Amino acid sequence: MVSVALSSSFSSSLFHSPSLVVRLNAHTTISHPRSFTFTSPPPTPRGFRSVCFFNAPNQPDTKESGLEWPILRRWEVPWEWQTLSLTSLACGLGFVLTGLVEATALPYLGIRPELLTMDEKAELLFLDQGITTAVVLGIIYATVSTFQPLPQDLFKYGIGLVGAIASIALTGVAVSFFNGEPPQRETDALVKLLPLIGSSNVSTACLVGITGVLAPLLEETLFRGLLMASMTKWVPTPVAIIISAAVFSLAHLTPGEFPQLFVLGAALGISYAQTRNLLTPITIHAFWNSGVILLLTFLLLQGYDIKELLQTS
Repeated sequence: MVSVALSSSFSSSLFHSPSLVVRLNAHTTISHPRSFTFTSPPPTPRGFRSVCFFNAPNQPDTKESGLEWPILRRWEVPWEWQTLSLTSLACGLGFVLTGLVEATALPYLGIRPELLTMDEKAELLFLDQGITTAVVLGIIYATVSTFQPLPQDLFKYGIGLVGAIASIALTGVAVSFFNGEPPQRETDALVKLLPLIGSSNVSTACLVGITGVLAPLLEETLFRGLLMASMTKWVPTPVAIIISAAVFSLAHLTPGEFPQLFVLGAALGISYAQTRNLLTPITIHAFWNSGVILLLTFLLLQGYDIKELLQTS
């Protein structure tokens, strides 16, 4: 798988209420049999204000005081469900049409993939992923830019490497419970990439660029930055995490890998909800993807037969 007292006005009205029984004390002076002059009422006791809870604007709000878990907070999304639906559809069509246009354009450009060298094939794959990423991100940017200025925690890319690195181990442990043996389709995909893995520095750099930079940037911006954050406008954040993880798994079109991809997608969603920083799931995704390529390259340089290792596993 290379994918949270009484107010002052109320106190004053209480001490001046005519229904209270007035007790004369040493501070009371009599100027007429029927009229009395009183000193100012005693100040409100401090303990009394702490017990009451009606009309108390000075009490701190739970959300503003940070007592609520960040993972439970929702995003303030300015668009409606129609915008989300049409944007998601446009991203899907953009992904498909980009591949069709590229496949159609290659013969007209005089490019025959079967005659290319390994480095040229790796460069072509990198170019393909780069164009696809630019098209989909361009669609998202064109949509959300009409709602400027956006809330600060929408599409925020900051420095979240510490949380990301700490989450990688937890993600690996969670997914390992669903892995068992690697799915045959995943093994076959890695076997097909073997000619490119470690064949040269150019091929390795292109593969790492695809799996560790372009793919995580595209998928996390789409599935977490757009879909998951937008869903919190209508459903609680944990439900939005589950929905985005399911869509993320289905979008890979590998039914046999659905459990692993779902757990990975849920972990990526939790990391984003907790940090409000897209760089966190992007970093986790990047390490998860490119780690496989780097490990196979290292084993190849050490003289291991990678194809045999994959087939025997």
